[in-house]
Amino acid sequence: MIEIAKELNATIQKALPLLNEINETMAAQKPSAEKWSKKEILGHLIDSAANNQQKFVRSMAQSHTDFVGYAQNHWVEAQAYQAYDWKELVQNWKAYNAHIEHIMKNTLAENLTNTIFIGDVGPFELGCIMSDYVEHLKHHLAQILPNEDWQSKFSDVYH
Repeated sequence: MIEIAKELNATIQKALPLLNEINETMAAQKPSAEKWSKKEILGHLIDSAANNQQKFVRSMAQSHTDFVGYAQNHWVEAQAYQAYDWKELVQNWKAYNAHIEHIMKNTLAENLTNTIFIGDVGPFELGCIMSDYVEHLKHHLAQILPNEDWQSKFSDVYH
């Protein structure tokens, strides 16, 4: 899991200055009424970190864990990410992902094959869930960040 943790760290380090270049107006702009703004997408990534932290830690305690899914649109709306200050949102995202990286680095190899069912879907191995977490994060960062910035600054991270 050390390699996945390093990939997460590299993604955080490269995304952070790009996220900090986005101003409040740009962050709040919605591409359409039904699409999330940059603020809402970053809020969704914080929700993903919160949910995955639970999956990671709980599945380390036993060989099989059943976990509930979550209604992502409800979470984004209920937490009013659109009204959140962009700079504070970015700092919260950074801090939560630094914690996720710490968890990944300290996960025992023997726990990586523990399984998780999410709702009625699965089983998924903990190692796969951790790897997928980073890919999900990069997918949504690509929605927030301009393609040219993402491709030029993330070419060694985003594959």
